Amino acid sequence: MLVRKLLPYFVQGTVIGLVIGLIFYFFAMPNAIQQRSVVEIKESRNATVVSTDGPASYANAVAIAAPSVVNINTTKLVGGRQHPLYNDPTFRRFFNDQQRSPMQRKDNSLGSGVIISEQGYILTNNHVIAGADEIQVVLTDGRQADAQVIGTDPETDVAVLKISLDNLPGITFGQSDVLRVGDVVLAIGNPFGVGQTVTQGIVSATERSHLGISTYENFIQTDAAINPGNSGGALINAAGELIGINTAIYTRSGGSQGVGFAIPANTVKMVMKQILEHGRAIRGWLGIEIQTITPALAESFGLLEVRGIIIAGIMPQGPADHAGIETGDIILQINGEAIVDGTEALNLIAQTAPGNELHMSGIRQGKPFTITAHTSSRPLPESHIRRQ
Repeated sequence: MLVRKLLPYFVQGTVIGLVIGLIFYFFAMPNAIQQRSVVEIKESRNATVVSTDGPASYANAVAIAAPSVVNINTTKLVGGRQHPLYNDPTFRRFFNDQQRSPMQRKDNSLGSGVIISEQGYILTNNHVIAGADEIQVVLTDGRQADAQVIGTDPETDVAVLKISLDNLPGITFGQSDVLRVGDVVLAIGNPFGVGQTVTQGIVSATERSHLGISTYENFIQTDAAINPGNSGGALINAAGELIGINTAIYTRSGGSQGVGFAIPANTVKMVMKQILEHGRAIRGWLGIEIQTITPALAESFGLLEVRGIIIAGIMPQGPADHAGIETGDIILQINGEAIVDGTEALNLIAQTAPGNELHMSGIRQGKPFTITAHTSSRPLPESHIRRQ
C-alpha cells in the first residue's frame, strides 16, 4: 500500500532527472567539447597519389656524358737515396758509376678528367697532376695522348690540360646553382684504376665549406660513391650535363662512405675561363687576415647576432691598409650584403674584380662605421700579415 503511494513520486523524480540530464548534454557538453578541441590539423583534399616513379634507367645520361670522361695517368720522377757509405773515402772505390749517382724511380698515380671542348681542353683537379713530370690521357675509345698543363688554381683545386686529338667529345655544362638537395646525380671516373665506372646517388647538400680541402670552398655534397681515382671526374645530372668535378671524400677506411664532394660546375667554369684568358685565376684581394665572430666574441663586443668577421691582421701597404681598415674592426656587411662568416666574406672579396670598390660597414671601438676599399689582385705567394 505504501509502495503504491510512493510510486508516483519516484516516477516524477526520474523524469525530472532525465530532463535535466538531456538539457546538460545538449547545452553544456558541446561547449566543453569545443573548449577541448583546440588542435588544428591540415588534411589533404587531393585524392590523387603523388607519383614517385623515376626513370627505369640512367643509361641515356651516361651515354651522353661518359665519352667526355677520361683517365689521367701521371708519372713523377722521384730521386733515389745514395748509398750511406758512398761518401766514405775508404769504401767509395767499391761503388760503380751507377751506384755513385742517386737512382731515380717513377711514381705513377691515377685520376680522372673531363673533356670540355673539341679543341682538346680538359678539366681535372690540381692535386691529380701536381708535380707530375708526365701526364697521359686515355679516352674511352682507347686513344691516348700526352697532356700539356695550361694552368692550375690550387686555391680551388682546379687544373686545365690540353691534348691534341681530333673528334673530341666535349661535355655539356649544366647549371649547378639550381641544384636542390635530393636531385639525382651520377659520378663518372676511374676508381682504383679498374676502368671507367658510374655510380649513382643524390645531392646530399650544397654550399659545403669549412672542410679544409681548399682555400675557396663551395662544394656539392653527394652520396654517389666516389673513391680514389675518381678525383677530377664528372658529376652529372640526369640529363647527362656536367654539374661538378669530383674532388674529395670523407672516409675513415680509405673507401667511399657516402660523403663525397664536388666543385660546382659554375665555379669550375669561372676559374677555367680566367686560366685560359690570363694563365691563372684572378681574384680580388684586400690583404687582411680575418676571424669569424663566435658566440664568445659576439658577447664580448655586445653584438646582437652571432655573425660577421673581425680583422685579425693587415698586410702593410696592402689595399686594406691604404683604405684605413684597422685591426679589431668588426665587419658586418660588404656591399650591402650581411656577412655570416669568414668563408662568405673571403668569397665576396675574391669575386670582386681587382680595382673595384668594396663598401663595408660594421663596428669600430663600439661605434658603427663605414669604409670603402679598392681590391687588388690576389698575389700568388703567401704575403706577410702584420699581427697586433
